Amino acid sequence: MARRGRGLGIAALVLVLLGSALAIGDFVRLREAYGASTVAGGGSMTPTYEQGERVFWKRVDGDGVRRGDVVMFSAPESYGVHGLLMKRVIGVGGDRVACCARVGSQERVTVNGKPVEEPYVFGGDADGVHTPYDVTVPRGRLFLLGDHRANSQDSRFHLDEHDGTVSVDAVRGRVTDDRTAPALLLGFLLVGCVLVLIGVGLGLGIGAWAVRRRGAVRVPPAPWPVRPV
Repeated sequence: MARRGRGLGIAALVLVLLGSALAIGDFVRLREAYGASTVAGGGSMTPTYEQGERVFWKRVDGDGVRRGDVVMFSAPESYGVHGLLMKRVIGVGGDRVACCARVGSQERVTVNGKPVEEPYVFGGDADGVHTPYDVTVPRGRLFLLGDHRANSQDSRFHLDEHDGTVSVDAVRGRVTDDRTAPALLLGFLLVGCVLVLIGVGLGLGIGAWAVRRRGAVRVPPAPWPVRPV
């Protein structure tokens, strides 16, 4: 029994160590690779992302974003808010962004003279505020717009500061609808926690068994035969 107890104790220790390593490692990887935020901004990204919706974003360097990406970025002081904001990248360094060109019955934002297809904008209204602009995006900066153009504080309202553009250094991540990678990491994190709990439970069980075993009173056998009276 003692040998069996030692074996179970070693198994419990292995489970705790393995589970801890798995849980801590995946927690660190999850924090390094992804972030999660609740959509704020008064519905400026409607209908793509609704106010209060929880979104995942992959941590990327600002130089790695492309036109059409939805990014999380640190709001410049001129925005009058603190924390992260979500907007869509319309122009990158060197692009000429202008509003608006009429295509059929709709107004379209143009990038480098070409009308941009934007099926994601609210109500199909790519203009929203009916204020023309024509900006050449400086290198290392981004021109950002919300998907609800009539309800978004974005690059259009800060044209007097770097032509309304935001530095790529302000970008914290790119919003992703693919939940596979974070879900897998979270799954491994939960597995690690379960292993730790199993190991701790097994260890506590062994400890309780050892205490009961030590506390048991053993009656020594009589030195001579006892005959019934």
